[in-house]
Amino acid sequence: MKIGYIGLGKMGKGMVARLLENDHEVIATDPQAEARTEMEALGAKTAESATVLVSTMDTPRTIWVMVPHQVVDKVLDEIVPLLDVGDTVIDGGNSPYKESVRRGVMLEGKGLRFMDIGVSGGPSGARNGACMMAGGKKDVYDESESGLSALCVPEGYGYMGKTGSGHFVKMVHNGIEYGMMQAIGEGFAIMKKKEEFEIDLTKVAGVYSHGSVITSSLVSWLENAYKEEGEDLDAISGEVSHSGEGLWTVEAAKELGVDAQIIEKSLAFREASQGNPSYTGQVVSALRNQFGGHEVKK
Repeated sequence: MKIGYIGLGKMGKGMVARLLENDHEVIATDPQAEARTEMEALGAKTAESATVLVSTMDTPRTIWVMVPHQVVDKVLDEIVPLLDVGDTVIDGGNSPYKESVRRGVMLEGKGLRFMDIGVSGGPSGARNGACMMAGGKKDVYDESESGLSALCVPEGYGYMGKTGSGHFVKMVHNGIEYGMMQAIGEGFAIMKKKEEFEIDLTKVAGVYSHGSVITSSLVSWLENAYKEEGEDLDAISGEVSHSGEGLWTVEAAKELGVDAQIIEKSLAFREASQGNPSYTGQVVSALRNQFGGHEVKK
């Protein structure tokens, strides 16, 4: 495939590198010249802007947009007038699913094809193999599958359904993530509080990560955090930020009449943690840093 790639942040760089390694041709752009230079060194062609990128590609084009959800419409405003009927636009960011439905209708009305793809795995996954959830027309997904295969771990991608479903499934994924991280944070806070046992939390995380029922990437990342930061997590903030997906999941649950107490309480914890730090919050923050590269230092 030949792919135009807009957005070379902490996710975009790794994804472009994987595409190049799998013999896909990439032309990429980002406002930061250093990011473009870094991708050129790996073999990508680059363009100074999204409009230049589109103008230099032959039709039919496939354009992957990997920018914050607040910026997607700005990018579309720039590139849509330059696109031709039959071109494909992929939004791989964490966009609200209702916005993806709206954008799909708008683009299809112009003869363009659209896919919303939720991407999980953080910067490490972007570079070493991600997990992806795709929404849109099935024939568009089928044509894009070689690119998805290159970007993902084996069996780590799939077609979720019509436009909006990819970002909807990714939104719910992030809501579940909130609850899992909260449970891990609370559990390790309980063990830390039981001082008479002098429990080695790093050892616990390591044992939990090998054959236990709760073996998971999250528990393994906590073990890494303890090794890097120490079990007191002194440098890590106990105030936990959130980037929106948990809130969107709670709102969707309410709209659908589904009880989602765990996710809702996990979100409430993060909101209440502002000005009220705790060890549970430090564990959750440490996990956010491990998989997402979020800044969580005090």
